[in-house]
Amino acid sequence: MGELQQRLTDFAAARGWQPFHTPKNLAAALSVEAGELLEIFQWLTTEEASTVMAEPDRAHRVRDEVADVMAYLLQFCTAVGVDPLDALAAKIERNEVRFPVAERGPRAGDDRVG
Repeated sequence: MGELQQRLTDFAAARGWQPFHTPKNLAAALSVEAGELLEIFQWLTTEEASTVMAEPDRAHRVRDEVADVMAYLLQFCTAVGVDPLDALAAKIERNEVRFPVAERGPRAGDDRVG
């Protein structure tokens, strides 16, 4: 992850883009790219969306938008000093406490005996 962040930093620096890579601008760019990812799925049914990666043109678009979202997220994390993997691990731990696994019993209408 650190190598990718450094590559992105070097890429931006080589083009003189650092003045534009403020937390606000990067957060906005991240939102735009996430919107472009969403746009691919906007009018698809659930069934169509589940097979989008089987279509080469759409799959290529999905991969490109995922890359754009990740690139801007990593650049944002660099700009604000957040380790994305540490942040994710901490969030998962908090969610495990907030949303404990409920005991699983038979569901309504389930005739199987557990």
